Amino acid sequence: MPTEIERKFLVNRTLWAMVQPDESATVRQGYLHSDNVKTIRVRTMGNKGFITIKGKTTGISRAEYEYGIPFDEATLMLDSFAGNIIEKTRHYVQHEGKTWEVDEFGGDNAGLWVAEIELTSEDDVFAKPTWAGEEVTHDYRYSNSSLAKNPFMNW
Repeated sequence: MPTEIERKFLVNRTLWAMVQPDESATVRQGYLHSDNVKTIRVRTMGNKGFITIKGKTTGISRAEYEYGIPFDEATLMLDSFAGNIIEKTRHYVQHEGKTWEVDEFGGDNAGLWVAEIELTSEDDVFAKPTWAGEEVTHDYRYSNSSLAKNPFMNW
């Protein structure tokens, strides 16, 4: 079973300002279903579309199935079936052999910056960059499905 294992950190934007991302992409995503057991997400990233099904999180792991779908269909699903849309720019940065994904949120979540690192196991060792601040892995408010329902600007 494909498994997502990730940790999340708030971003120190002062220190981040000195970073040059390796790549960046515009992301729009919304949820067709979201509860404590599973989420079904549609996303566009750049000119590609994806549908993702994620299971319940246990520790920092959960089942994840992601499939490419036509961009036009992903856009139509977002516009027709998803509730609140998450808008963000995802920046990719290499740090000591690991890829970090830094999300710069827009829309109702403007001002929020979250860094994620996907790991190969829950006890995988990694070096935390100086711009990665407080860990928020276990704070559900920072999950994208939660941010779609309860945006950062409403906290």
